[in-house]
Amino acid sequence: MSDTTATADLTEDEARVELARLAKDLLRANQLYHAEDAPEISDADYDALKRRNAEIEARFPDLKRTDSPTEQVGARVSEGFSKVNHAIRMMSLGNAFDDEDVADFDRSIRKYLGLPNDAPLAYTAEPKIDGLSLSLRYEHGELIQAATRGDGETGENVTTNARTVSDIPHRVEGAPEVLEVRGEVYMSHHDFEALNTRQAETGGKTFSNPRNAAAGSLRQLDSEITRSRPLKFFAYAWGELSEPLAETQMGAIDRLKAFGFQVNALTRLCDTTDQMLDHYGQIEAQRATLGYDIDGVVYKVNDLGLQSRLGFRSTTPRWAIAHKFPAELAWTRLEAIDIQVGRTGALSPVARLHPVTVGGVVVSNATLHNEDYIAGRDAKGGTIRDGKDIRVGDWVQVYRAGDVIPKISDVDLSKRPDDAQPYAFPTNCPECTSDAIREEGDAVRRCTGGLICPAQAVEKLKHFVSRKAFDIDGLGAKQIEMFYDDPILPINTPADIFTLQDRDAGNLARLKNRDGWGETSASNLFAAIDDKRTIPFARLLFALGIRHVGEVGARDLALFYRNWDLMAASIDTAHPAARAQRAADEAEDAERIVASDEGRRARVKEVRDATISGGNVPEDAANAWADLIGIDGIGATLGLSLSDAFANQAEREAFDDLRTHLTIVPPDAPASDSPVAGKTVVFTGTLEKMTRAEAKARAEALGAKVSGSVSQKTDLLVAGPGAGSKAKKAADLGIETLDEDGWLQLIGDL
Repeated sequence: MSDTTATADLTEDEARVELARLAKDLLRANQLYHAEDAPEISDADYDALKRRNAEIEARFPDLKRTDSPTEQVGARVSEGFSKVNHAIRMMSLGNAFDDEDVADFDRSIRKYLGLPNDAPLAYTAEPKIDGLSLSLRYEHGELIQAATRGDGETGENVTTNARTVSDIPHRVEGAPEVLEVRGEVYMSHHDFEALNTRQAETGGKTFSNPRNAAAGSLRQLDSEITRSRPLKFFAYAWGELSEPLAETQMGAIDRLKAFGFQVNALTRLCDTTDQMLDHYGQIEAQRATLGYDIDGVVYKVNDLGLQSRLGFRSTTPRWAIAHKFPAELAWTRLEAIDIQVGRTGALSPVARLHPVTVGGVVVSNATLHNEDYIAGRDAKGGTIRDGKDIRVGDWVQVYRAGDVIPKISDVDLSKRPDDAQPYAFPTNCPECTSDAIREEGDAVRRCTGGLICPAQAVEKLKHFVSRKAFDIDGLGAKQIEMFYDDPILPINTPADIFTLQDRDAGNLARLKNRDGWGETSASNLFAAIDDKRTIPFARLLFALGIRHVGEVGARDLALFYRNWDLMAASIDTAHPAARAQRAADEAEDAERIVASDEGRRARVKEVRDATISGGNVPEDAANAWADLIGIDGIGATLGLSLSDAFANQAEREAFDDLRTHLTIVPPDAPASDSPVAGKTVVFTGTLEKMTRAEAKARAEALGAKVSGSVSQKTDLLVAGPGAGSKAKKAADLGIETLDEDGWLQLIGDL
């Protein structure tokens, strides 16, 4: 079962399911390519899979898996090479697919740095080489080590082979004491064709494309084979340095060139996004005549000081992005529309197509996003495809822009069958027949069956055992499907996992005699389950699969409450106020404010005051609700979802039953030497020396909890110019208040 919704309208459950499938497909592709040099899919198909994964993770960063391809970067190191731990992780890049994505990238940089739109901000733009990433370490000018990217943290030691590449200097004059140069090993089109000709003539292995040829050549256990292969190297980045190369990206590239490294002559400095896009167009126009493979253009903030401020997400730098070249198109017939049900009940339409080749890959499925998309409307009710709806039997245009299952972009009405009927989206779940409703403001229709819906139950269990959740060795998605339908040893709830051995009579009698199981595998499974009876609080919260509770939300909740029983009691107390919040939202949908932090926080106070003064809910309920949705990063949407889950009888029974089998570990205690460790801090007003995002990140790094609202639990208010009601309330409650300079002095940053 798989959910395949486009990222623009993707729901959380659909994203989670597709990321699971992508992780599996890319793990296999990476293993075959990096470890076995025997790829089953083309380079274009691999990049499409990787782009889809990155696109979903950019849209839903909370759902990023521990086995995410963006976390892995490549694959585990082959046993044929010794391992090298990178001093600085080799990161991957986020992707842009159109001009608006590039504009969004620029806007996000400016927002994070607090720069106005008209402030100068330069970028470099360079071709994205389609080869094998390599890191070269020089000490005192001598090449002492070369390592592949591997999984980003650990690579393969290919030093002997790298020394055979003519573009890689053995010695660098005038370099810092420690210099790690990073770049791409590649093969030119001419050399690739000549190599394949020689391989065919001698009965050797031929390669599917230059990238595979370059990777396979560098990773030879016999360095003489590598020496015989025509490999080249472009330098474009660096890792560990004993001293900076320059103050700018362009200056550092020029320095690498002066050291004797080959750098790409098409790298340009751009002062505006228009210049970036213009250079992108120029490079794309030259793509066919460059003589080597590229698949896009990389933009990087030029100022290295700003790069340092921007820092990194978990696996990608904020200060760089890869602008990919356009997808390929094809026309085919839509033969059917199927509905798939995800973990949170989302009904996702999938197009079944007459097989067609798109970008060198045969595809037979495409996402149809949601019922609005089928009808020719976007998420805001505007027209798409000139208002043309999609019907079974239509001739449709399919494109691949990083998708495993491609998208439909157009319909040819001239070929529409006379008997084609508008598609009627189901109002009942195809899995359990429960009502499928669409809430106000939601683009997705959802099954109301909850745990009685087998599709939801199975997907929740798959999520529960996934890598970033309980990660039970030997109990993955395949095994969950097997146990869910098992008449003797069923797993229908998370708690059933932890009673499996007891229900097997403690002697492996039932499990070890099943197909594919023996005494050793059964014993190993029981041991793996026992090993996960102790679980970090945040990981448990994420594993429960509550809608909108991703990794970040689970972490924020765990840091705030620190105790399961305390959190559960607080959510129970807040439930009447949550009901009042939902009623107010439904009655006054036009006034709902969920996008703006300040607006959300104002809404918290409004609801709290209204419920107390109106006598609709007890004061303790209003206070508990305000505390919950006042947690920075939580808000009303997640709070309502959490409240609904704990109030749902079947889910609550499942939570409580599971709780009896676990030891829940609270988050690590804050650093004791920090003056704000363990304290709850609220920021208000305008911060002039750092952005709100930087302030929050710094506070959390020091062990503080950042809240969005002032309450009796607040320890410290940091107030910039324009502070209003929060400053007054803090004064009324006797809460310590500092200005920005006072805050920086307190934490030692001034």
